[in-house]
Amino acid sequence: MNIIIKTQGTMAIYEQITNQLKSAIVTGELKAGEALPSIRALAAQLEISVITTKRAYEELEKEGLIRSVAGKGFYVCEYNRDYLKEKQYMMIEKRLAEVIADCKSAGLTRQDVLDMVSALYG
Repeated sequence: MNIIIKTQGTMAIYEQITNQLKSAIVTGELKAGEALPSIRALAAQLEISVITTKRAYEELEKEGLIRSVAGKGFYVCEYNRDYLKEKQYMMIEKRLAEVIADCKSAGLTRQDVLDMVSALYG
């Protein structure tokens, strides 16, 4: 799995890691029981702080998506795929609401936004 960090933008780095790992779990790219890179290895790979990767893993562990095995590392848990998808939908709806508010502030009409989305979605 390849995690991509965008330094520009409003989303914190740990949130980017968390969201990409959640997405990989939902799509089946990461399977239940699969080992994740160690906190130090992921931090080195992404060239970020160990504290940042630790926070991302802690968030995923709180949500029950990964588990820590003492002395062995982190592993993907069995999960409820429908629940995860619903959480992703809620997150996307929240971000879309923010984008729509920006669009309205910029004076774009609903049709302008729909045209833009159609062009970008492909």
